[in-house]
Amino acid sequence: MSALYTAIATADGNGRNGRTRTNDGQLDVQLAFPKELGGSGAGSNPEQLFAAGYAACFSSALGLIAGQKKLDVTDHSVTAEVGLNPTDNGGFGLSVTLRVELPEALQNDAGRELVEAAHQVCPYSNATRGNIPVELVVE
Repeated sequence: MSALYTAIATADGNGRNGRTRTNDGQLDVQLAFPKELGGSGAGSNPEQLFAAGYAACFSSALGLIAGQKKLDVTDHSVTAEVGLNPTDNGGFGLSVTLRVELPEALQNDAGRELVEAAHQVCPYSNATRGNIPVELVVE
């Protein structure tokens, strides 16, 4: 199956202390280690970029499923919290908490089912499933 769309980005410099940009010029970001990891914090970092992408993608998936079910989620928001965690073998892994704020009318079992359904179609959720822990929180 061929891709519907392919994003292309290049990182140079020293990775986390370098620069990343997309081939179309729409994204050009200076990177820096966060202060919590001994860096200057004077730039973004891969975890922030992943969090922004996951939040946006999940929001779109939620809108898609809501539209199919004829539910109004105009006033929803998705916040992705991406943790960088040490692994047992000396490496690093990620963890994610997705905080989904739904309209008051959907702060119930129907809202939870909507979020679970979005988790099944979101490309980021599908890519991370079984690889990293992802917690869904409906607020």
